[in-house]
Amino acid sequence: MASPRTLITILVSLFAGMLLGCAWKACQPTIPPEYYSEPQQQVADRARSAGAAARAKGKRVVLVTGAAGFVGFHTSLQLHEEGDVVLGIDNFNHYYDIRLKRARSALLRRAGMTTLFEGDVCDGDLLKLLLKEGHVTHVIHLAAQAGVRYSLKKPLAYVEANVRCFVTLLEAVHAVNNSVPITYASSSSVYGTNKVIPFSEKHQVDSQASLYGATKKANENIAHVYHSLHGLKLTGLRFFTVYGPLGRPDMAYFGFTQAILAGKKITEFRNADGTELMRDFTYISDIVNGVIAASRLESKLEVFNLGNTHPEKVSQLIGLLEAGLGKKANVSQAPISAGDVPMTYADVSHARQLLNYAPAVSLASGVRRFLQWYSAYYGVALPDAMTPTRKEGAELRDKYDIGDATANGKAKTNAKTARHLKSRQLRQNKRVARRTQLGERGSHEDADHLNT
Repeated sequence: MASPRTLITILVSLFAGMLLGCAWKACQPTIPPEYYSEPQQQVADRARSAGAAARAKGKRVVLVTGAAGFVGFHTSLQLHEEGDVVLGIDNFNHYYDIRLKRARSALLRRAGMTTLFEGDVCDGDLLKLLLKEGHVTHVIHLAAQAGVRYSLKKPLAYVEANVRCFVTLLEAVHAVNNSVPITYASSSSVYGTNKVIPFSEKHQVDSQASLYGATKKANENIAHVYHSLHGLKLTGLRFFTVYGPLGRPDMAYFGFTQAILAGKKITEFRNADGTELMRDFTYISDIVNGVIAASRLESKLEVFNLGNTHPEKVSQLIGLLEAGLGKKANVSQAPISAGDVPMTYADVSHARQLLNYAPAVSLASGVRRFLQWYSAYYGVALPDAMTPTRKEGAELRDKYDIGDATANGKAKTNAKTARHLKSRQLRQNKRVARRTQLGERGSHEDADHLNT
């Protein structure tokens, strides 16, 4: 039998160990969720109210993921204008300037869409809540980690956002309502090193050139599995180089514009033999028309190309930007970078037949409209030839809430506002320069690392 002194020693040791253990646990950092999510009860109430109003009027209820993103914003806005009830979700990550996402969110609210929820698509409980309480009739999945070159730096971000979140969404739909049709964003990047042009949905696509492209091909494979196992209705859309107002700053047209105005060098990548890269630049309104048509088709299992069908040289894009800005670009050339492909060229005959898809905006017209938005948003003066027509001024005012359309259709910016915007842009350029030096995530302004 242990002596009283030994028992006391044991008890003191145990007590001290408990104290140390508690202290150690208290010192451990609490890992917060990566993204903010609205309180569940608040989400449920708002979704339930929107869903009930839609049912009473016989309207579609569309869950749009990535609703504050480039394509997501324009798609949500168009759906809302056509009378659908849109439940949007976005995590507002910092891949690029989050103020653009907040600006898109504000424009959706201005248009009367008050059901944009802040949360992550990898949150299965949140998705099931929205699907169930909102009585969702259609899903358009546009949330993703985009960009070819960034996938070389942050590969796991692509696996998380593009694969795990996609499966989470499919599981949520399967759990709540298996009959809801899902339209999701794939990419022309799935064609990878394919040398047969134009790219057709009938072509074998097993040789992607980038991790981004591989995750998008994984989406298509997973869609096939979930259709086979659970009967989910899934339509994949292979987007070809989407551009336009309120776009992504990591894309070439946007980054080139910023670099030209700042007098910075831009890099035009070329093939090993010196020939130019070519891209099937597709204006955002054409893409949105295809997305909505695909969603309403409600196919059991489909894949469509959505492109412009007119590949253009990157030098042609630069020339249009130079003419529109009234300023020459400082261009250097470099060999094609890892993950890039020489050409993208969409065969859209399948989409034309089943979706009545008919891309209508040329690169020249699309660049003009982008630069007019850029000029008004950032307070940048353009040559007189770029003065918006009455119709163009109305779009700037009505869709983007910027500019003041005069009687003759010219858009003008308040001088005080212009100075403010110019100051804001200068501050942003300084921050970007610091990020580039530090090698921080989201250095999308570096013209040597833009996505074409």
